[in-house]
Amino acid sequence: MTSTREEAVSPILPEPPAWRITYAEIATLAQVRRPVPTTWSRRHPDFPTPVTHEEGRPLFDARAVVDWLTRTGRGNADPRHLRAELALYTLAAWRTPVLSAPVLVGALTALICLRQQLDAPISGQSWEAILTHADELDPEGAYLQAELKAVPEPERIGPELAALADELTEAAYTPAEAFDWVLEARRRLGSHELAADEPTPAVARALAALSGVDTLDEGSVVATPHARSGDLLAALHARAAEDSGHTYLAADPDPMRARLVRRRMLVRGVNEFDLGVTEGEDLPVDDWGYPQLLVSVLPYEPGENRSPQVVLERVQALTDYLDEGSTAVVLGPADVLVRPLPRHSEADRLRRSFLRDGLLKAAVSLPDGAFPYRPGYRTALWVLARASEEYRTGLVLLADYSAQPLTDSVLDALAEDIAIWRAAPWRGDRRHEPRHAVIVPVKDLDDRPGAAFTTQHRPSVARYTRGVIERPVRISALEQRLTELHEQARQCSDLRTALSTRAVLRPDDQPVRRTTVRRLLDDRRLRRRPGHRFADEHLTADGHYTVLTPDEVLGIARPGGRRIDRGVLLTGYEHALFTEPGDIVVTTSPRFGAYVDAAGLSLVAAPARILRVHPDADPPVLPRVLAALLRAAAAEYARTSGAVRASRGIEDLLIPDLSMREAERFDAVLAEIETRAHLLREQSAVLDDLARLTAAGIADGTLTLQNLPGTDD
Repeated sequence: MTSTREEAVSPILPEPPAWRITYAEIATLAQVRRPVPTTWSRRHPDFPTPVTHEEGRPLFDARAVVDWLTRTGRGNADPRHLRAELALYTLAAWRTPVLSAPVLVGALTALICLRQQLDAPISGQSWEAILTHADELDPEGAYLQAELKAVPEPERIGPELAALADELTEAAYTPAEAFDWVLEARRRLGSHELAADEPTPAVARALAALSGVDTLDEGSVVATPHARSGDLLAALHARAAEDSGHTYLAADPDPMRARLVRRRMLVRGVNEFDLGVTEGEDLPVDDWGYPQLLVSVLPYEPGENRSPQVVLERVQALTDYLDEGSTAVVLGPADVLVRPLPRHSEADRLRRSFLRDGLLKAAVSLPDGAFPYRPGYRTALWVLARASEEYRTGLVLLADYSAQPLTDSVLDALAEDIAIWRAAPWRGDRRHEPRHAVIVPVKDLDDRPGAAFTTQHRPSVARYTRGVIERPVRISALEQRLTELHEQARQCSDLRTALSTRAVLRPDDQPVRRTTVRRLLDDRRLRRRPGHRFADEHLTADGHYTVLTPDEVLGIARPGGRRIDRGVLLTGYEHALFTEPGDIVVTTSPRFGAYVDAAGLSLVAAPARILRVHPDADPPVLPRVLAALLRAAAAEYARTSGAVRASRGIEDLLIPDLSMREAERFDAVLAEIETRAHLLREQSAVLDDLARLTAAGIADGTLTLQNLPGTDD
């Protein structure tokens, strides 16, 4: 997609300081890592120059930066995203004590909704004309009037906000997308009350995916009590089949949020006669009918004030909306929904009643981080469904994702498990074994008062998975490899003799000459090559090329554990350099390290970089010797506690410039030490793998050990 300079720059211009952004903000704008804009400014003469400096930081004109990004195509953001971000930077600049963040967000979302309802631009009109349009569309003040009338200095600010609403809508594909852009920026704008108790977008999408909204019959009723700013209801609408004709119900006790939810659904194309939003806690089921699907995020309460009994009573109240065949998905505190409760307490009896009534179909412990504003709040979800007694299966699915990272792939796996469990229906499918989950009889949980609703053991079929079946074979292979290494050490003549370096004190009349890496570079005995910045998600264990990061250079990780796919390398990192045999890979972060890549054909991840011996150097430089001398010199000038960097850089480290004869003797000693160390490291690695595999099998109950020879039963 192409864009001209005029398209890239928003016509809404606040005071110039508001358009000045830092390198970090440029990186966010372009969707690249923080050091990339600095590299752009150094390598590209046409990159915008700073307009000023503030506390030592260069500040750039945001419009010039967006123009440059659009013209050159650099960065990972498309032009319309850049236009939207630029407009949102403008929006952030308007936040003042007079125009607060809630008023700003409310007015802009109302204007986007007004434009969508009119299906025509609203800029260029007087504020009075805009209010007249709003009064005609919303005579009862259900979703537009209050927000527009709250704008201070309306004759000056109002038309500018209207132009900004048009700018955002034109940058987006739809008004709904422009609306969502504004709400995604609500944290940046300081409207924290609209974001504090909302789950992350990934969790909202996962709840919509596992709810089964895309499988509902046409014209079904979908409800979200405690709607807040409507993130969950919008995710359900986005997941539903196009033109499904569903009716959407919501409730929230805050009138401002209820109006926001109405605007958010109207701008998504939901008709007023298919939308019921009430100010309060009760859904408008008398007017619209009971929902076929209910999805709810329970209101957050601090742990010290949280009553398990009250939380479970709220869930019970939600089940009153369920007719036979209806489903509910409820996200709430893990300590109430899945953790142990006091035996035979009121809360315990109430929680087990969901089992006895056949309502509870799945209980899932979720990963940490579901609520960005509540980092210590651990959550779980329940899937409930009402069925007549003859269709109850007496089974419940228990899943524990609490130890998994909160990523889209993990949440997708959870949604798939629940979707298959629901489609079974609630009986399990032998063709699909849930991940991190077991299916247990309801009676097993009901007979254990106070017990946690979590997986207590691996599923029975887990012992038949390929990884488990192959464990004894892999253990046997490791034992065989260990035997081979012992035999290799026994047969190697160099290893049968004692190691002797023959080190003695240097005579006083044979002083050593000194040099530095900088001098070696100037004398063309060494060449310096940079490392490259790789995205973490592109480094895997099974790629085509080894990537050496500072962890490998420092010995924290084994070389070869991080690799990159050939296709990813050729398409995303065409300027990355391969190492050559004998290259020295060095790093100073988090401390100094040097690693000699004997084989070559590896890639080096910044901040590590390459020192390459010049093949025609006179006298030659031996890589192993240089690496050892640099390590010794760096130890003398190590970074002290609290310092940003070491007192001397790599280029300034003073090292001996050994004669060829002495360097060759030192290299031979290092080679013998390296051979012995390599064998010991390989033995240690095999022993580590052997202990890990055996412990994993014993821990999950899939392995046992036979008696060792000479021991009793």
